[in-house]
Amino acid sequence: MAEKQDILVIGGGIAGLTAGLHAARAGKTTRILIGAALGGNLLSIEKIEGLPDYPDGVAGFELCPMIQMDAAEAGATFSMVEADSIAREGDLWRVKTAEGDIEAGAVILASGTSFRRLGVPGEDRLFGRGVSQCASCDAPLLRDKRVVVVGGGDSAMQEALALIGGVSQITILTDGETFTGQQSFIDRVTGNGSVEVKTGVTVEEILGETVVEGVRCRDGNGTAEIAAEGVFVFIGMTPNTAFLGGLLELDMEAQVPVDDAMATGLPGLFAAGTLRANAACRAVASAEDGRVAAESAIRYLGG
Repeated sequence: MAEKQDILVIGGGIAGLTAGLHAARAGKTTRILIGAALGGNLLSIEKIEGLPDYPDGVAGFELCPMIQMDAAEAGATFSMVEADSIAREGDLWRVKTAEGDIEAGAVILASGTSFRRLGVPGEDRLFGRGVSQCASCDAPLLRDKRVVVVGGGDSAMQEALALIGGVSQITILTDGETFTGQQSFIDRVTGNGSVEVKTGVTVEEILGETVVEGVRCRDGNGTAEIAAEGVFVFIGMTPNTAFLGGLLELDMEAQVPVDDAMATGLPGLFAAGTLRANAACRAVASAEDGRVAAESAIRYLGG
């Protein structure tokens, strides 16, 4: 027999946890599928900025467990599994997981995004051996070493800030002519003497046999090699939408289109956070998405 819930939230990042918190507070039976790790991509962020209650910032590995505790106290339950598939059956949604099927009157999609890879030679072979996508995890292993950060957005800037003070030298490579991250991040990164910035650069290979030794890159002047013991890759995100199959028509970025109420257009199906189209990709915005999606789901169920 399938488990029954009023509202099922797929995703354990800040959008999903916030949605689950508000759904449970409204008295709806609520389960949150948090996947393999609570917090999603925020788990590795040492300082999340822009949240009203945290003027000095807060670490993702502290914030997300606090929201989970609030949601649990409100009555939400949790499963450390991912959604394998989702389908409409009558007036309900059925979601298949490794722990069994769950039927829900409303579903909130908040499965977030995954970091993209460069797809260049050496990246897969050396992942975990100097190639990383988590500065807070691997910076201690690279103390006083030289590192390269690839990317020009918020994630790249935040990871560079987390590395400053631990490593000896940071070289930031972006294929654009300018950075696309928040100006406050850019100012702090580019104003630091241990950071070198190279724009209009494409990484072609990560060098090294058993550990990272550097990168080979190309710019308008040709090919060059940069020595480094670590490479941190933050070149964008890929929405986690594979489990949807052909359920929804996604936009060109494979994100889920929604209206202002976070509704997808299918009855009882909502989306929040970085998974949804035109997401702001800020923690505070994802939390607000989760609140709006939960309130919309509650209204849909007649609450």
